[in-house]
Amino acid sequence: MASAPRPFLLGALGLKRSLSDWLLRKTPQRAKDQNRSLADLRNLAPGKFLRRLFRAPKDGGAPPKQPHEKKHDEKKHDEQEEGVSSCVHSPASTSSEVVTSLTNGDLKRHQQHRHSHRESVHIEQSSPPSARRPTSATSGKKPMVQSDVAIKVCVHCKCDRNEHDVDSNKVLTVYERLGIKPKEGVAMPQKNNEIGTAGHGYTWVPPGLPRVKVEEYMNKLPNHVVPRVNSAGEKYREKQLMVQLPRQDLSVSYCKHLRTAVERRIYDEFVNSRNEVALDIGYVNATLTATTECRKCKGILEKGTMAVISPKLGDDAGWHPACFSCETCEQLLVDLTYCAREDKIYCERHYAELHKPRCSACDELIFAGEYTKAMNKDWHSDHFCCWQCDVTLTGQRYILRDEHPYCIKCYEEVFANTCDECSKAIGIDSKDLSYKDKHWHEECFLCSMCRFSLVDQPFGSKNEKIFCSNCYDQAFATRCDGCNEIFRAGMKKMEYKGKQWHDKCFCCAMCKTPIGTRSFIPKNDEVFCSNCYEEKFATRCCKCKKVINSGGVTYKNEPWHRECFCCTNCDASLAGQRFTSKDDKPYCANCYGELFAKRCSACVKPITGIGGAKFISFEDRHWHNDCFICAQCTASLVGKGFITDGADILCPECAKARLMAANA
Repeated sequence: MASAPRPFLLGALGLKRSLSDWLLRKTPQRAKDQNRSLADLRNLAPGKFLRRLFRAPKDGGAPPKQPHEKKHDEKKHDEQEEGVSSCVHSPASTSSEVVTSLTNGDLKRHQQHRHSHRESVHIEQSSPPSARRPTSATSGKKPMVQSDVAIKVCVHCKCDRNEHDVDSNKVLTVYERLGIKPKEGVAMPQKNNEIGTAGHGYTWVPPGLPRVKVEEYMNKLPNHVVPRVNSAGEKYREKQLMVQLPRQDLSVSYCKHLRTAVERRIYDEFVNSRNEVALDIGYVNATLTATTECRKCKGILEKGTMAVISPKLGDDAGWHPACFSCETCEQLLVDLTYCAREDKIYCERHYAELHKPRCSACDELIFAGEYTKAMNKDWHSDHFCCWQCDVTLTGQRYILRDEHPYCIKCYEEVFANTCDECSKAIGIDSKDLSYKDKHWHEECFLCSMCRFSLVDQPFGSKNEKIFCSNCYDQAFATRCDGCNEIFRAGMKKMEYKGKQWHDKCFCCAMCKTPIGTRSFIPKNDEVFCSNCYEEKFATRCCKCKKVINSGGVTYKNEPWHRECFCCTNCDASLAGQRFTSKDDKPYCANCYGELFAKRCSACVKPITGIGGAKFISFEDRHWHNDCFICAQCTASLVGKGFITDGADILCPECAKARLMAANA
């Protein structure tokens, strides 16, 4: 397995050379029209060469037939290849790009959503890497999509490639990605085959499983990673193919930064060792013959259930389908491809990073003896560059801005503030003094009148100019309404209703204590602290003579606390109660009646007159209306004639009867 990638690539290159010779012999005019010499054609990657050779000519002529073992609809195939030629993906990704896992209808739908992309170097990249970072979109010096380092945007709409449907012609099997052939006995998914993908509606299925087991396997995966055609899972798989299996880790043909023979030798040794010891493709055991433990979650894999097996770790090394993931990134291992290390499994990317540092600019592994570490990342020594001008920063001072490194020159050109005095940029070696969105060099921060330095000195501003305290006072200072002295720069100023005071002059008019930030109460153009205002102006109870803060009552224009307004006799509270007064003193109804009211000659109770009650008076005698009744028959005598008989009052009939009885 370690030597498989190189024969595959050499075979592709050999095919390219033979076809290029045939092309120049048979169709010299066609080669001329495309401006391709023999040397140019031979330098093309195999996939790009085949597309150039077999796509339809622009003048509408029929293309030559493409030799192929299968009988495809050549016209449709040419149309698909013509669409692919507009993309700027990997130079050799199309040497095996006939996708057997999609139906023609699926291909057509994908063609309708094709986008051209320029991606991060070695993650589907067409142009030779320059190992330089692109300038920002706002710099105005270079186009946004200009170099291949750390860029992953659509050339047309500038959005992330992952926002679009992935071109179906870019869907590869993992064997094509690795550039190897499957081992003998491994069933490969074929188009329209019962164990293939098209019949299931997936872009990939575990090889060798019948339809029922394929569905069982897919149901055990999280829904968003299931590679259904035209789904998020399909895009997820395409992305993981590129991320987990970076081509620059798999073949030297995609490495642009192996500068010396020693680096290439170390690279070959790493690849051969990895392929021999670690890299492998797992398989799905549809029915376990014995109960075992999942290597990831430590859960139980019951006998007769489905498990993913890692041959490198032994046929008894099993995982739940959803647990077969990279130990580092914890992403599901794409198409069951893994690298084994110390009884753990990794995607190829993170396995490689356990052994070699990876350049954050070009995404290649670093095999050089010296490299740069900066920003908690690793870089080829000449790849750690200024984000603006691409000059190397290795061994140089740089400044981070928005997580991007800048050389001193570019940082000062792009981000340095301009001095308000001399109109020159304020470099990183100068102090930047700022006030109200204005900036100065330290040596330029001067009074606008006397030109003395204001560094570490009090100053004032007026009409967008700055002045030392003395000059400001002479020209603009206002005066205190308390002491009539000027306000000097840096002094605290208290303002209220258009008047201004020094902090020490803003005092209570009564106690002369500075009010500062305490509450105060204005009165007749003067201000008083709360205590003095209450002492001088607050309402006081006429009984206890204390300040009424809240709640009080008024009686005869005099204020009272509620608790102080009570009956003079019994001290019962009169607030909200009926009361009367005697000699300007309040009494409750009961006390007033007991002390001062007339008493009924019949019931001897006081006649208070509360509620407008009427009473009867006769010869210093008084009765309640209800008590003014005949002593003999108890008939009411109110409004009627009556006769007195000692203490009794009688109606005429009873008086007559009593008189006759007395005479008898």
